[in-house]
Amino acid sequence: MSSVLYDNPGPRARRRNVLYTVAFLAVLALVAWWVLTALNDKGQLDAAKWSPFVTDPQVWTTYLLPGLTETLKAAALAILIALPLGAALGIGRLSDHAWVRVPVGAIVEFFRAIPVLILMIFASQIYAKFTTVSSDFRPLYAVVTGLVLYNASVIAEVVRAGVLSLPRGQSDAAVALGMRKGQSMLYVLLPQAVTVMLPALVSQLVVIVKDTALGGAVLGFGELLSQNRQITANYGANTIATFTVIALVYIALNAVITNLASRLEKRLRQGRKTSAVKENSPAETTETPAGAVSGA
Repeated sequence: MSSVLYDNPGPRARRRNVLYTVAFLAVLALVAWWVLTALNDKGQLDAAKWSPFVTDPQVWTTYLLPGLTETLKAAALAILIALPLGAALGIGRLSDHAWVRVPVGAIVEFFRAIPVLILMIFASQIYAKFTTVSSDFRPLYAVVTGLVLYNASVIAEVVRAGVLSLPRGQSDAAVALGMRKGQSMLYVLLPQAVTVMLPALVSQLVVIVKDTALGGAVLGFGELLSQNRQITANYGANTIATFTVIALVYIALNAVITNLASRLEKRLRQGRKTSAVKENSPAETTETPAGAVSGA
């Protein structure tokens, strides 16, 4: 079906698209064959390097599952803190008062500009020098702190952009009803902006899950990716197999997050459509039959 931006391809265009698809698949197959051949020549496809993940449950119970638990723990804590903090910072950036808007904007821009790894290292040093946090929990605290500071700043921008994307008439209508700025933000603007912000928020949640691996690489945090060192040390030089399995776990985890968020977004959109239909439906009226005579 044609539209303003897109016309249905004709016979020649369809043949050309099929040709491009076949060529791309052929190139992809050649690349895959080259990679597999190189791995096989190096002995990385030997069954002995992959069998521990299938035949030895200790690989999962001792290394992978505990690492996944630490990843989920750090990500969950960071998400639970970063979401409300980011929403508060985003609302602060929309404040009519300069004494609120300017400092909040400076905080957001400052932490958004610093790499999250630097924030983790800096937090670890602060916990080591100025607090009594045990060294056993210090990596977790540092990872969560770095993730919260960075991602709350990014979420603040997502919230600000989502609210500003709404039609001006929404805030004007709230003012006309006598709502204050805080009331219109809480009851009118934010509920509508959620569906606009949700795809960006989901992407940021996936980033939080993946960035926990930075703590394992630098701070000794026992998350999922850091378990590759113990696995390769105890089960031989199966580095490729270990990284492949860990990557598949990350893919499955992020796919679950994305799927749940997509269902939530679909439900929110359906709820808004249902509410709009109910509000726009004509009120039922009682008509007087033709020829009827009203009683005195």
